[in-house]
Amino acid sequence: MTYSRMGRYCAVAAFGLLQAVAQAALFEDDEARRAILDLRQKIEQLSGSGSAQNKSQAEEVFKLRSALLDLQSQIDALKADQARLRGANEQLLRELSDQQQRQKDIQLGLDDRLRKFEPVKVNLDGADFTVEPSEKRDYDSVMGVFRKGDFAAAQIGFAGFIQRYPNTGYLPSALFWLGNAEYANKDYSGALAHFKRLLNLVPKHVRASEAMLAISNCQIELKDSKLARKTLEELIKTYPDSEAAQAAKERLARLK
Repeated sequence: MTYSRMGRYCAVAAFGLLQAVAQAALFEDDEARRAILDLRQKIEQLSGSGSAQNKSQAEEVFKLRSALLDLQSQIDALKADQARLRGANEQLLRELSDQQQRQKDIQLGLDDRLRKFEPVKVNLDGADFTVEPSEKRDYDSVMGVFRKGDFAAAQIGFAGFIQRYPNTGYLPSALFWLGNAEYANKDYSGALAHFKRLLNLVPKHVRASEAMLAISNCQIELKDSKLARKTLEELIKTYPDSEAAQAAKERLARLK
């Protein structure tokens, strides 16, 4: 029972009490006292009944509050679990990202290692050919020595290169530069042999006219002017439009 309803009961009881007092004069004193006592007892009963209902409501409120506290505790626990799961998920994502990056690095490293063994396309002195990476590396290394002017080391390097790679696409160019290194080292016989080998191997090589001019120079150094003159004449006839042919004409004039 609510407070408003209990108030109404109390008001009714009080009204009845007033009526009883007013009527008390009409009854004997004992009857009036009995009526008043009866009304008071009813009021106490009503008040007691209201207190019991308030107590019941308080118990219900307490139960609701307890349930709400339990629910809030569960919500807090779920939030904590959610935060832990979010943290674990973020950690897994970081680990996955790191793993993916490691796999990329491994793949790139593997590709680089495989690339070291893949054939390399080369264009040199007007010729296109394919070589092993080791061939290109070794040739470039020897050419670096030659460009530095260390002709003794270059001679050894080119000779070793040709021996290691007898069928290489670099062979004509290697023979040409080997001959030049030998000529610089005054090994005219060796230079002569390698220049001739180049002409026999690739007569139309882009450096063939230069090789023939170099042959005549070796012959001159070997004191064979007659053979040198013949070589120069053949050079002018075979490669008439080359710069080497123009140089050959000038040398022929000096030889005469």
